[in-house]
Amino acid sequence: MTAKTKPDDAHQPAGLLDLQQALSLDRAQVRDLHQKYLNAGLATMLELLNFDKLFVRALGVSVWDWQGREYLDFLGGYGALNLGHNHPKVLAALQQVRELPNILQASLGVLAAALAHNLARITPGQLQRSFFCNSGAEAVEGALKLARAATGRSGIIYCQGSFHGKTIGALSVTGREKYQKPFVPLLPQCQAIPFGDLQALEKALQSRQAAAFIVEPIQGEGGIILPPPGYLRRARELCREYGTLFIADEVQTGFGRTGYMFACEAENVEPDIMCLAKSLGGGVMPMGAYITTDEIWKKAYGGMEKALLHTSTFGGNAMACAAALATIQVIYEENLAEQAREKGAYFLNRLKELQERFPLLKEVRGRGLMIGLEFNQPGGLASKVTFGLASRLAEEYTGSLVAGELLSNYGIITAYTLNNPNVIRLEPPLCVTREQIDRVVTALEEIFQRHRGFMSMAASGVRTILKSLTRRE
Repeated sequence: MTAKTKPDDAHQPAGLLDLQQALSLDRAQVRDLHQKYLNAGLATMLELLNFDKLFVRALGVSVWDWQGREYLDFLGGYGALNLGHNHPKVLAALQQVRELPNILQASLGVLAAALAHNLARITPGQLQRSFFCNSGAEAVEGALKLARAATGRSGIIYCQGSFHGKTIGALSVTGREKYQKPFVPLLPQCQAIPFGDLQALEKALQSRQAAAFIVEPIQGEGGIILPPPGYLRRARELCREYGTLFIADEVQTGFGRTGYMFACEAENVEPDIMCLAKSLGGGVMPMGAYITTDEIWKKAYGGMEKALLHTSTFGGNAMACAAALATIQVIYEENLAEQAREKGAYFLNRLKELQERFPLLKEVRGRGLMIGLEFNQPGGLASKVTFGLASRLAEEYTGSLVAGELLSNYGIITAYTLNNPNVIRLEPPLCVTREQIDRVVTALEEIFQRHRGFMSMAASGVRTILKSLTRRE
């Protein structure tokens, strides 16, 4: 690519790529552009694990690379693809509104009004008033601000191992030091407690300084961690006793993923605030929201004087709302929550059979089609045998090595969870078939038969890395 040149009034800068040229870039060119203009470290990591493939088409559970090979997507956009890739009804909805003004703040958006109405109808309890934004992190930021404004308190309680986003407020309540430490000081008065520990929660609540307790009904990036039975319900009761708002972060668990429309419904929990995103946009549009009760909203933002305290330029735009309206319709029409419950039970049973047979697989856990596989750690001998490189990688990223084999040898896409890299997530679109599930189970079985111990898996990872270092496609 050419160096920057100063534009004049008549001509665009030299070397700009138009859409057609961008679509024609090959794998090596894409890799080089990422290395030069985007996140070089991430690009290197993906290249070493052979995750830098160039995908050119997607539909449902399947994606195809530039060579025409089909892959099954069991990563599912970290929960953003509950409907699968490019659902035709979502794409049709976008076509239907293509002539509407997409962003026009000096008006009341008709689609935003309809979507807010629908969310109030499908969410638990007295949740009624929505705020629209563009991502899960933005939904969390808005929820934290709402809680502080509504209660007059400033403290926030969150859980160790949690993940709520990487913007400064959301990061302040995300439970992994690796992501927090480079950005301190974060928001003050944010207190971490163990996930699932009601005694610790009540102790934190007793000062009556906490505006909110924010919790994932199932920890996603923590490694697909389910709470103890009854935990969410009792946590909700404790929050009410101490005047603290209960925020359910359903960004990853919502819209049918766990076998319920929303995961908190498994214990009939009615949050004060619920954060939504990911699949709300149908896998096509960036879309986030939080929804709260009329009472809480009015305390924070009631009346014209406070109406503009928290806003978003792109939040509630016509295309995003159209995609969300279509998404909700599809979830009910195709009974996706029930599909997730039934297929998830089948998937979990088959995976637990593998766990009984293969020591490398430490634990299988999840609910619906939100499933995590945790791997056993190597002993001290592994570090000597692998001369350091594979050991350092695999001691923390055994999951990524399994994911690499699934991708390269079986055409199955998955990845590890951010807060526990020894867990790979299995979160396919909810329209996945049993045959596709069986294909994944068979692939895992073959991998575990071939690599019955850590050192074999590490050696395989070294081979993948060496191939990546010498490959130039």
